Amino acid sequence: MKKITLFLLVFTMLFFSCNDDLDDTIRPATTVELSDFVYRGLNYWSLYKDQVPELANDFFSNDGEKFDYLSQFASVEDAFDALTAPVDRFSILRDDYTALENSLAGIRTASGMNISLLIMPNDPTRAFGIVRYVVNDSPAAIAGVQRGMIFTLVDGQPLQDATGQPINGNTSFSSFFSPESYTISTATFNGTDFDLTGEEIVINKIQLIINPVHTVNVLSVGGNEIGYLHYTGFTNEFDSDLNDAFAEFQAAGITDLVLDLRYNGGGSIETANDLSSMITGQFEGQTFITQEYNSDRNPENQFTRTFNNNLGSGNDGATINSLGLSRVFILTTGRTASASELILSGLDPYIEIIQIGTNTVGKFEGSFLLYDAPAPGFRRSEANPNHRYVMLPLVLKSVNANGLTDYFDGFTPDIEIAEDFTNYGQLGEQGEPLLDAAIDVILNGRSNAQYNTTIQPSYYDTEQQDPLYQRMIVDQLDIN
Repeated sequence: MKKITLFLLVFTMLFFSCNDDLDDTIRPATTVELSDFVYRGLNYWSLYKDQVPELANDFFSNDGEKFDYLSQFASVEDAFDALTAPVDRFSILRDDYTALENSLAGIRTASGMNISLLIMPNDPTRAFGIVRYVVNDSPAAIAGVQRGMIFTLVDGQPLQDATGQPINGNTSFSSFFSPESYTISTATFNGTDFDLTGEEIVINKIQLIINPVHTVNVLSVGGNEIGYLHYTGFTNEFDSDLNDAFAEFQAAGITDLVLDLRYNGGGSIETANDLSSMITGQFEGQTFITQEYNSDRNPENQFTRTFNNNLGSGNDGATINSLGLSRVFILTTGRTASASELILSGLDPYIEIIQIGTNTVGKFEGSFLLYDAPAPGFRRSEANPNHRYVMLPLVLKSVNANGLTDYFDGFTPDIEIAEDFTNYGQLGEQGEPLLDAAIDVILNGRSNAQYNTTIQPSYYDTEQQDPLYQRMIVDQLDIN
């Protein structure tokens, strides 16, 4: 049995330190060679292979025909686009695999300030920033940035398109936030417009190791001990921290759990499996989800993940701190995707889920890294040294114990509440609208309470700059 394993950063650093002296002798890969790598990887593993005629095993009569086909592309990116099925919204190709490997390990160059940009109420050509949360102990946190903080200027410049045209989905704001250091000017909203406060905050970026276990709290309300967890990404390097949070919940004897996934775009499938086992614990050995592949790879590689009592790979098999709950509250938004949705899907056949917030993205497919190496493994250890391109294609889809899959439209909340920048509240504290709605159900049962349901479109999100945004990752795959 062979394994595809995602290597930690330390191995990345060792690999490059050993190979830096060879850089002068490496022959850069040609476009055709790169395109051939893309073809081989997608032909073997693409989930939607059957929807791309050129990927059929018998499409080309010989290697010469395939070479001629691949030679038509001006770039490897063009080849990748041509060989990706229209239904595939999430497969990616990158020219340097170190960024993806770092992201998988929770390592990013960032300030720790997670923001959205919204259009100003009275000026469609300008945007303002709202801070959604701040990574603990990050430069932004040290600088005093807090959730709900508003800013209207970056380095003294208004947030608008260079042409002054109304903001739309194609407007780029990357230039404002790409520098290693920049200054934001904070403001307050007076009900119709924004007033500068005179406060300016310097935002610096460093290489951050981001622990996704952001906020853990236990609220004592009306005789109930309510656990709250704001979790920002499924990063298996921090599964022990996640397990520690559930040890706190166990010790507090919580009666209910509010799992806040509103800004969680996904990550490790194995971590989603572990988290679901922490929430429950009474379903050991029963199906969490089944991973299905394309028609060539099924049933050989089909794999069923079950609820378990021990953490997965890389965590020494530590015992999971499970709560044995029969109900969980999950907070969601249009940024909740992938492995986050796997929690909703995987738990649904077993316990009551009360979803609060807005509709999720609708991503049920998973991926793993493919390097330019021989099939079936496409391993990093065997990668072509002449380039650093890597693919993260959709290779599997998740199917829950009831057969649910293909939820392209996402999950619809039981209680619809849209975030409102004028009433953000603090995560994990009473007064935050989504958490308050969960507490209301716990204390009073379902009600006909009216909530804000108007979604304020965001035109820039910090996490969208992460190469793994809205990805669901297989940490390890058995290949026969």
